[in-house]
Amino acid sequence: MLKRLTLALLLGLFPAFTPLTLHAAELAVASQAQVVNINNADAATLAEKLNGVGLSRAAEIVRYRENYGPFLHIDDLLQVRGIGQATIDKNRDRISLD
Repeated sequence: MLKRLTLALLLGLFPAFTPLTLHAAELAVASQAQVVNINNADAATLAEKLNGVGLSRAAEIVRYRENYGPFLHIDDLLQVRGIGQATIDKNRDRISLD
């Protein structure tokens, strides 16, 4: 009787965890897909992945990088015309440097 009850509980619990596990994995993949390397992405990719950055600002990021070299810190984006602290802050988790 105890074995049946344990088995029933285990079978009842696993389906409850499976959607959560799949959802967490999907979120991790989606989060990873949103990260963009500002040192090698083209303007179209930057505009697509960064919130509040359109094609013209993305082109400024690429132009700055081509003229001055790779970004060493995320806050170096402040040197790019049209990029302010608010834009950096809302994209900090989406930006990669390597």
